[in-house]
Amino acid sequence: MSNSAGAERLDPPQRVEAYLALREKYLREAEELYARGDLAQAGEKYWGAVAALLNAIAEKRGWEHYSHKDYNAVVGRLYKESGDKELLTAFGMAERLHANLRHNFMDKEIFEAHREEALKLVD
Repeated sequence: MSNSAGAERLDPPQRVEAYLALREKYLREAEELYARGDLAQAGEKYWGAVAALLNAIAEKRGWEHYSHKDYNAVVGRLYKESGDKELLTAFGMAERLHANLRHNFMDKEIFEAHREEALKLVD
């Protein structure tokens, strides 16, 4: 999940708002999928919410945010600013939710631990 289609045509403040709206959309969809027990798809939507939030933060700060590598750089910069190791942990767990889409390796208990961290991150 990357930049929303057409975002490049918007002014930077409009792009930030579009990314934040996308974050909300992905969170809603994730919760619906989670409630239905579709953990692999729900995890991808949680990841989408994280990516959308990172896009908003990076857009606001003028940082690159077009690839997974960029997301890692954004989180690294935020960690260096804040010293909050939970950012690194939560981001790593959100990445595992993203990986779970393809490989479906998480049972419900493990998924829920990762979900909690992703939700903290997007909060």
